[in-house]
Amino acid sequence: MNKEQALAVFEHYKIRRIYDEEFETWFFSVVDIIAVLIQQPDYQAARNYWKVLKNRLKKEGSQTVTNCNRLKMTAADGKMRHTDVASPETLLRIIQSVPSPTAEPIKLWLSRV
Repeated sequence: MNKEQALAVFEHYKIRRIYDEEFETWFFSVVDIIAVLIQQPDYQAARNYWKVLKNRLKKEGSQTVTNCNRLKMTAADGKMRHTDVASPETLLRIIQSVPSPTAEPIKLWLSRV
């Protein structure tokens, strides 16, 4: 399974992504997208928000969380760490669960990258 990592930038936020040739799609770091939605540059705060949201979605029986995979991506410290990732389609469903003024712009951005 060949994967290529690349950074994408939305406004001033760096969003980690990885291309999966098998599925022919980009997978984006969910925490990075959450950071944009809640306009939070602090990784730990965005990670905590995602943890709470993920648990809430699981309790609601949402299939969205099931569609998130864990892949190794380069973390801020330069080490490879398992990170929740999702395809653009799954991310669009997650974005709908977060009240944010950035929701529409990030949806448009996702459709272009």
